[in-house]
Amino acid sequence: MINFFISINKSERISIFITMIRKKADGRLWEIDLFRGIALCVMIIFHFLYDLNHFSITNFHLYSGFFSYLAQFTASIFVILAGVSLSISYVKAKQYQLSEKEIQRKFIIRGLKIFFLGMVLTFFTWYAIPERYIVFGVLHCIGASIILSILFLRYHLLNYLVGIIFIGAGLYLRTMTFDFQWLLPLGLLPQRFYTIDYFPLLPWFGVVLFGIALGKTLYPNAQRRFYITEEINGHIPQGICFFGRHSLHVYMLHQPILLALIFLLFL
Repeated sequence: MINFFISINKSERISIFITMIRKKADGRLWEIDLFRGIALCVMIIFHFLYDLNHFSITNFHLYSGFFSYLAQFTASIFVILAGVSLSISYVKAKQYQLSEKEIQRKFIIRGLKIFFLGMVLTFFTWYAIPERYIVFGVLHCIGASIILSILFLRYHLLNYLVGIIFIGAGLYLRTMTFDFQWLLPLGLLPQRFYTIDYFPLLPWFGVVLFGIALGKTLYPNAQRRFYITEEINGHIPQGICFFGRHSLHVYMLHQPILLALIFLLFL
């Protein structure tokens, strides 16, 4: 097998690699992977610019104007897709005839796993940048949202309403500050609070609920309710879809790779 791989030319190797990537995507809704992959790529670019600012290599204004809106839009797409995926996963679990207790156990384990990875990032950022370390970032939020979603996954239109209420409550809380820190996960900000990654449950769990409702609207029975030609899948960058399929791994590994790249190129 090794001799065969060595004997083929470069173009054939690339073709085989692309085929392997596509085979791993069999049975998946590739458009979700595509949009998640695009969101990840934009996030990586944003984090790269942040790192360049951190080391005083550049001075981009990332928290105002175009970059600020782009970051919020990208984060919203990423979190909405998390809700859509939860909806599809719930339907598939029901199709496999899992009991409600088995489904709850599955979602609790998944949520705890992602929340734990968020705590890993909290530890490393506390060590590296203690003045702005991650307290309740996107992984904390998604992990907690997966567990909380157990109460809402059976509903459809109600999630639109509850999601909008939670989003509105979160946007209102952003205009206020408090004298305590113990409700940071809910979105109650203390004065002089700084962090590089903050995704409180209000409003972001509302965005997850909106995604769950959207998933039930667009993918009832875990199948597309709309028509999309599969020929498009052959014309899109498969690497982006690959990123989308492995979003958690990409998220955990991209920052060390970016830092290594910056040290090699600039420092």
